[in-house]
Amino acid sequence: MPTGNFRQDFIAFCIDCGVLRFGEFTTKSGRKTPYFFNAGLFNTGARLDRLAGFYARAILESGIAFDMLFGPAYKGIVLASSVAMALAREGRDVPFAYNRKEAKDHGEGGSTVGAPIAGRVLIVDDVMTAGTAVRESLEILRANGGNPAGVVVSLDRMERGTGELSAIEEVRRNFGLATTAIATLDDLLSYLQSKPEFRQNIAAIEEYRKIYGTVQHA
Repeated sequence: MPTGNFRQDFIAFCIDCGVLRFGEFTTKSGRKTPYFFNAGLFNTGARLDRLAGFYARAILESGIAFDMLFGPAYKGIVLASSVAMALAREGRDVPFAYNRKEAKDHGEGGSTVGAPIAGRVLIVDDVMTAGTAVRESLEILRANGGNPAGVVVSLDRMERGTGELSAIEEVRRNFGLATTAIATLDDLLSYLQSKPEFRQNIAAIEEYRKIYGTVQHA
């Protein structure tokens, strides 16, 4: 599992993998952003294994109390299973489950796969934009008798959604859930400031933050 300043190490890892890129990109919401995070590029065994280690470190350091992991389909399926393995290597063996997009009416049936949903459930996802996957997950967990305990994501962009709060902040306020991330926009800027080759990107990101950053971080 990562040691030391794992948040900075995670940013470096993302840049090395091409997961985090700089330039001019357009988000689904139509915003022009100077950086882009594509979690789909954690697409080899070695990358996924290292990513899971970062998640495990962030989860253990967060202090969030949980009994099992839940991964929202589809990306969360791989994340929950790989993070469960990473936690097991650290002596924390916990069950995990994930949902199907469509309920199965034969075989074992149901809308979830894996361990029975019970106790305090930590949701594992990649990034949170509108918070839709979290809301759907909460419905599934409660319908199956689980108690949502929190949400962990890879990168917190600290960016407003439709209102003044980010999706992560809305989850905290509206659902009373604990949230944590491997790294945040603050960590990204701190990393870039330490690397002369990326200093030309800082001004663009800070300008974007002035426009779309959450109020308390603007």
